[in-house]
Formats: sequence, structure tokens, C-alpha cells
Amino acid sequence: MTIIGSVALVVFVVVFLVDGWTRPGCHPVRQPVSALALGRRGRVQATNFVVCGSAVTIGAVGVADAFGSVLLAVAIGVFGLSLVVSGLFPMDAMRGYPPGTPDETPTEYSRRHTIHDQAGAVVFTSLPAAAIIAVFTVPGAGWAWFSGLTAAALTAGFVVFGQSWENDSRYAGLIQRAVITVGWAWLALLFVHAAHSPVPAT
Repeated sequence: MTIIGSVALVVFVVVFLVDGWTRPGCHPVRQPVSALALGRRGRVQATNFVVCGSAVTIGAVGVADAFGSVLLAVAIGVFGLSLVVSGLFPMDAMRGYPPGTPDETPTEYSRRHTIHDQAGAVVFTSLPAAAIIAVFTVPGAGWAWFSGLTAAALTAGFVVFGQSWENDSRYAGLIQRAVITVGWAWLALLFVHAAHSPVPAT
């Protein structure tokens, strides 16, 4: 189960990188990954959210079996389900994308966008929370350090991305993609580690 989650995380990153750089009118350095769920090819990223989130949620069960931590599994499961919601409720068009959209931030948002924002906040808080839990539940000093540093990087990255998004920074998309890559890589490796860890005796 965890290997499926690991593969889905890697595919998620590959898809948004390739789709973003080849999507007409998209400027991935500025625009967030969620913007790719809009426009003519929007179903690609929407599906990417749902498939990855579903696989991660399934993989969370394997993490509980491998490390005997229900709390870690729940945090990862919440992360996965939030990705699914992000795909089912796309953000509103804004800031020049899709092409033809006014290059500005709307003063009012749809309910769909509000749900997407709430799900996104859970995504970017549940993953560092999972990393913090992993410090104390995944055996090995190396994993404790790796998880702790990942939690710190994700927390700082989320804050920086939030500020850049609010200020409509031209680098907001790049910052978000860097944060996602760090977090998704950690979880993908954790899933692989779980797949090769002996199940604790009961």
C-alpha cells in the first residue's frame, strides 16, 4: 500500500512540473500548482490531486502497520484527503490565468474557492505535523533528523509562500513548487521506508 502512495507522490510532482511548463499561457514561476486545475487542460491537475490524495490516504494505513503509530497515519491520511478535496474544488481564475482572466486578485471568492483554500491550508499544515510526529515514532536517528529538518523547512516554506501569495509575488509559484517538492519527497521516502520495515509485534 505504501509503495502505491510513494509512486503517486512522485508522479504528482512530475505531472505538475511538466504540465506547468508546457501549458499555454501558464507562468509556473508566478502561478500556483492549483491554477493548473483550470482551463482546457484543467482535468489533468484536478485528477492529479485526486489520484495522489487517494493513494496517500491508502498508504497511511501501511504506515500505521509499519511503525505502530496511529497518530502518524492519521496526519498522513488527513493530508491525503485534503489533496482530494483540493482537486474536487478548484480555485477561482485570477491573476492572468487561464488566459483572458484579468491580471488581478478578485475582491470576492466563490464557495468553491473558499473550500479549496481551506483544504490547501490543511495540506500545508498536516504534512509538517506528520513530519514532527515521525521524529518521535519512526525508528532511527537518521529519520528523526530528516523528519525534523523537513518539518522546519515545510513550516518556513509555508509561511514564505503565504506571504508571497498575498503580495502577488512574481515568484510565488516557484516558492510553492519548492515547498511541495521537499514535502512530497520526504513522504515518498517514508512510504518506501515503511514498505521495507518489519511489522511491529503485537
